[in-house]
Amino acid sequence: MWGWIPPGLVLGVAFVLVLAQVFHVAWHSPVRRYRAVLLLTAAGVFAGQVWNTLGLPGVRAGEVDLLPAALFAAALQSLARRVTLLLP
Repeated sequence: MWGWIPPGLVLGVAFVLVLAQVFHVAWHSPVRRYRAVLLLTAAGVFAGQVWNTLGLPGVRAGEVDLLPAALFAAALQSLARRVTLLLP
């Protein structure tokens, strides 16, 4: 049943969740919402995967390029105060 899910997707989702928790705890402020931190972390990890697809150097764990993903996600965290997510 689980054979059709790529392992890189599972590892990428886990990496996004763990990294978002680290960013939320490390730079906690009442203005920064967790959903914004999670969204920007996911965007940073996606940018790291694009970096990997282009064949640029990085540190990999399986199919996930960790170093560029973490750097892009950390760089995007400065925007977390400006992101407004109105979800039901």
